[in-house]
Amino acid sequence: MNHIFDFLFSQYSDYETTDIILEIVAVIFGFLSVWYSKQNKLLVFPTGMLSTLIFVYLLLKWELLGDMMINAYYFCMSVYGWYIWTRKVDATHVTQISKTTTKEKKQSIAIFIATLIFVFIVYRVFDKWNGWVAYVDTVTTAIFFVGMWLMARRKLENWILWIIGDVISVPLYFYKGFTFTSFQYLGFTAIAIFGYLAWKKHLNNNHQTA
Repeated sequence: MNHIFDFLFSQYSDYETTDIILEIVAVIFGFLSVWYSKQNKLLVFPTGMLSTLIFVYLLLKWELLGDMMINAYYFCMSVYGWYIWTRKVDATHVTQISKTTTKEKKQSIAIFIATLIFVFIVYRVFDKWNGWVAYVDTVTTAIFFVGMWLMARRKLENWILWIIGDVISVPLYFYKGFTFTSFQYLGFTAIAIFGYLAWKKHLNNNHQTA
C-alpha cells in the first residue's frame, strides 16, 4: 500500500502545502463544473471559472504554459458561454442544445489549426518545445479549445472532444507529476460520456415533442 501511495503522490514532497491545497480545491470545482455541464445547468460557468483561475495561477507558477493557456481560455470562454446560455433567442426562449452546423464544423477546424500554430509559437518563444510532451500538449490544447467553444455554444459534439482530450490528459498529467489533476481528468472522462448521452437524449426528446 505504501509503495502505491509513493508511486502516486511522491512528487508532491517538493510542493508547497498551499499549492497542493489549491490544486485539490481547483479539482473539486472542476468536477462540479463538468457535472453541472452534464446536467445542462448554468452553474457550469461560475464553478468552472473558479477552477480555471486557480489552475492559471498554479500552472503559470509551474511553468506549464500550454496548460495555463488552456485554463485562461476556459475562463474567457466561460464568460462567453454564460452569455450565450442566458441569451434570449426570442421572447421566451434561451439558447438550446443543438448539433453542430456545417459552418460551425468549419469554424472548429479553423480554431483547431489556429490553436496548434499559436501554441507552437508560444512554446518556441519561451523555449519549451523540448520533447514529446510539448507535441501532446499542443494537440490537447487545440482539442480543448474547440471543445470549450462548442460547449459555450451548447453544441452536442463538445462532449466528443472532451472525451478525447480527457483520455489523453489522464496519463499526461500523471507523467507531469500532478496526480490529483490526473484523477480529475479520469473523472472528467466518465462524466463526459454520460454528458454526451444525457444531452443526446435531451435533444432527441425535444425533437419528438417539437
